[in-house]
Amino acid sequence: MTPTPDVVLASSSPRRQAILTAAGIRFEVLPPAIDDALLPAATDDPARLTMGLAWFKARQALSALAPRGEPGAPRLVLAADTVCVVDGRIVGKPADAADARAMVRALEGRSHDVVTGLCVADRRSGARTLLADRATVTLGALPAGELDRYVASGAWQGKSGGYNYGERAAAGWPLACAGDPETVMGLPSRLVLPLLAAFGRAA
Repeated sequence: MTPTPDVVLASSSPRRQAILTAAGIRFEVLPPAIDDALLPAATDDPARLTMGLAWFKARQALSALAPRGEPGAPRLVLAADTVCVVDGRIVGKPADAADARAMVRALEGRSHDVVTGLCVADRRSGARTLLADRATVTLGALPAGELDRYVASGAWQGKSGGYNYGERAAAGWPLACAGDPETVMGLPSRLVLPLLAAFGRAA
């Protein structure tokens, strides 16, 4: 018998799914019906923005789950949102290849911040918790032709700042992280696990 999921993950991100799986969390995926790349960053507070978008995604999942009967449906909804911050400017996901090229070029040879906002919501009680975490990433100079190859590959699609830290580090990009690499990848399990435990899930 397949174990009943404990959590609904309101995200289609394979990176977030891999992090939850590695942490031993049973979950089902219910992606939000929004493209947050198209939402304006109408704030200069990245923590507030990411937490707000995480709550927005969680609310969509809660609405979709509302018609489902008990027992069996997961009680907790987990959502997250991630942005890069360069010179105080919030950078989301690239709209197209040209945008991805410009984003990565702007990050090259310097440091930038990555902020991930989290929301855990209890669909029975209505309780929710929001928090945000920040890490600093330094990207060195890329080898000649590497950016062209990367943009042509399409691997930038759906990635805040135009890249995924784990994938690019494995590919040999000169990356260093001050903080939690999972925050950069969109779901810091060191924060998620205590959050879920606080809502009554066995740690």
